[in-house]
Amino acid sequence: MDTGAAMGVISGYPDPARVALGLATATILGALASEILGGLVPCELCLTQRLPYYFGIPLLLASLLAPARSVRVGLRLCALAFFLWGTYLGVYHAGVEWKLWSGPTACTGTGSDVSFDAMADLNNARVVPCDQVQFRFLGLSLAGWNAGLSLLISVLVGFSLGLRKAGAEPTRQTQP
Repeated sequence: MDTGAAMGVISGYPDPARVALGLATATILGALASEILGGLVPCELCLTQRLPYYFGIPLLLASLLAPARSVRVGLRLCALAFFLWGTYLGVYHAGVEWKLWSGPTACTGTGSDVSFDAMADLNNARVVPCDQVQFRFLGLSLAGWNAGLSLLISVLVGFSLGLRKAGAEPTRQTQP
């Protein structure tokens, strides 16, 4: 750990980009663990919700390793865009689960074209419905949790963009 990061943690101001990276990594690992260890089968929207993490995590990591401030800012802006997209996807999926709006016909409807050739493979296909909740924790589905976590990650990344100005350290107010 470099001294700047250590001083940030010691002084009570951890780098929000590092916190966002840790939270994003824990979130995607949790999603993968729920599938591999927990036996949950992701639907089409669940798999789509993972894409912002697959793109955003490497961008955040690269931003922490980039030496030039302009490069760091650019990478974090790209990561922010991906995690805001992830927030949208989480809200959209949760809305589909709550039946607030319809989801994609691939996983919530029957579609309009049905052929006999497609019906031959019907027994082999396992379509997980996007509008059915497989698991809830504290009343929220995993899509709802993802929406909240993606928003929190977005806020942290956004905060990391405005925390320091050209090498300035954050100021702290002292209590008398």
